[in-house]
Amino acid sequence: MNTEQNSELTQFVARQIIETVGGLGTPPEYGFQFFSAGLDIYLDTIEEDYLSNYIQEGGSAFKLVVGIYGEGKTHFLYSVRELGWKYDYITAYIALNPEQTPFHKLQQVYKSIVSNLIYPQSPEELLSGHERGIEAVIKKWYNEKYQEVSQKLPEEEVFDELLRYISSLGTYESNSFRNAIKEAFKSLLEKREDDFSLIIQWLVGENPPKNMLKNFKIFEKLDKSTAFKMIRSLVEWVQEIGYSGLVILLDEAEQSPSMSSKQKNILLNNLRELIDECGHTNFKNTMWFYAVTDENFLEGKTQIYTALTQRLSSIFDEEINPTGAKIYLNRIPIEPIELLMKIGLKLAKTYEVAYKISFGKDALNGTLENIANEAYKRKLETGYKRLFVKNIIKAFHKLRKSEKLIIPEDIDM
Repeated sequence: MNTEQNSELTQFVARQIIETVGGLGTPPEYGFQFFSAGLDIYLDTIEEDYLSNYIQEGGSAFKLVVGIYGEGKTHFLYSVRELGWKYDYITAYIALNPEQTPFHKLQQVYKSIVSNLIYPQSPEELLSGHERGIEAVIKKWYNEKYQEVSQKLPEEEVFDELLRYISSLGTYESNSFRNAIKEAFKSLLEKREDDFSLIIQWLVGENPPKNMLKNFKIFEKLDKSTAFKMIRSLVEWVQEIGYSGLVILLDEAEQSPSMSSKQKNILLNNLRELIDECGHTNFKNTMWFYAVTDENFLEGKTQIYTALTQRLSSIFDEEINPTGAKIYLNRIPIEPIELLMKIGLKLAKTYEVAYKISFGKDALNGTLENIANEAYKRKLETGYKRLFVKNIIKAFHKLRKSEKLIIPEDIDM
């Protein structure tokens, strides 16, 4: 799989990439494709064994992605998201944090998923800013259905045909979820903006007063007991309206050191339950990726730790075991310095487009090698990939002016 699209690398896009990578060391939502290296060995398997067939056909899967801070977890998840869009999945990228989206509160996870839903995006849409969340998906669904029907029927028949369509919506596990989706569509059709806003409040998990919802036949409340049912119903709806399914990308930058033993046990139990759900026939068309900085949270002697460790014992390998549960980003079968050099060369091409320059080959290669070696030396201190990309941009700035080979001391590395 080749994620590069050089024909789309304009000067403005290139400059955005350089600003984001050089300033934060993090990948931009669009543009990471232009400096990806080494991930194809994992991404090709995810595409060929899962997204292009198995998940579309009703399967579900869970992968634990392990990589220390700065090792490329977000870059990897963005790459998976782009693959999901290629096969017409709705995706949800969620940056988990202990305060807003703790995994020990499943209802918060549901709220984060529906708030971050994104239908397949073009580069232009990503660059110009895009709406996300279930409200945006519903509006897109409604507008497309309205256009489809209005092109086939006389104007006076469109309204009734759309009412017939929405009445035929399938049965979901949560009747309240089904009714909410139907009523949201009807509210748009009948231009009842206040009703639409109220229903969206319920769909995103804000739990408006029951008496305000009874006319819409919405009786359930989002809590820990209904969270999985709501997630399954969400997937059923997404699949029914024409998408391949749902790809959920959970990116945990840090675990809360203040989490109590009870909260940690709940988190692990939720994770175990999620993995088990992926093995059930009623949990379809869904692929989950849970990215963590380490596996310390799996260390313990209780039954919960043992059960989860057993479920996550197999290692993902494109040749030996593509069904393995764990993906280790530090096991890419490329020598680290070689990998950094590949990333650096791609970033150099991006930099040249951004500033309309050309680096001298010898000075560039020497600079890349110097910064790559220095970053890798410090692999035990920090994620050497992030350290490299931030500092290679600094080196490019200096190289652009001096046109001489840059050493780490020249950029205070």
